[in-house]
Amino acid sequence: MKRKSRLTKCIVCLLVVAMGLGVSCAARGVIKYDVHDTTRDHPRVIAAPRQFGRPPADAIVLFDGTDLSEWVSEKKGGGPARWKVENGYMEVVKKAGDILTKKAFGNCQLHIEWATPRKVSPKETGQKRGNSGVFFMGRYELQVLDSYENETYADGQAGSIYGQYPPLVNACREPGQWQSYDVSFLRPIFDNSGRCIRPARITVFHNGVVVQNNVEIKGATAHKKKAKYNPHADKLPLSLQDHNNPMRFRNIWIRELSEQPYLIKD
Repeated sequence: MKRKSRLTKCIVCLLVVAMGLGVSCAARGVIKYDVHDTTRDHPRVIAAPRQFGRPPADAIVLFDGTDLSEWVSEKKGGGPARWKVENGYMEVVKKAGDILTKKAFGNCQLHIEWATPRKVSPKETGQKRGNSGVFFMGRYELQVLDSYENETYADGQAGSIYGQYPPLVNACREPGQWQSYDVSFLRPIFDNSGRCIRPARITVFHNGVVVQNNVEIKGATAHKKKAKYNPHADKLPLSLQDHNNPMRFRNIWIRELSEQPYLIKD
């Protein structure tokens, strides 16, 4: 009887969510279309970059190599970011703390370039070598690490969704060389009770190579703990991690992405 009762409750909950979504769509006046409907709005036109890796016309440039005006310090509770800027890149300053974007983001496309220290000490192995991270919404970490001939746990190397998914391949370049991440991130959605009804998803290209293929993020990043979701705002700042290594970053831009509902008529 208890099993039947739990099953009934689950079905009721799903129906309530489905009805809520239906009402929400109706309230927004969602229009559905026939296949190849000529009345459907066309996508807006933007100017694509002339060179790969450069920001398109609708991108928000988070770092162009000159200053940290788009960033604040997490350690100082929103004060000026204290990382060093020189020669077109920013560099982590020891004990300066993580930095956050002033703007908040949800669904997005991100391009970021990074370099680990060229000189490597024999004592720097595993997670001690070129460690940092890109945190979407300040919670979901794409690991940055010097994984060139440097062994560590698989779900903690460069290109991993930390503690969850190892990269499909190790595409890391030698220490000191510039590398890139191109990322598509889909935010999680929570219902009114705070329950996650759509987990976040992420696709990652590392140096042009797919290393995460539309994987479902299982929750906020945690160290040596299983990830889980806690409700949060629809948009939150992006953050870069200070992990006591002089990591360098440059050419950082982001594009806000809208939801893409399926609007073909039944």
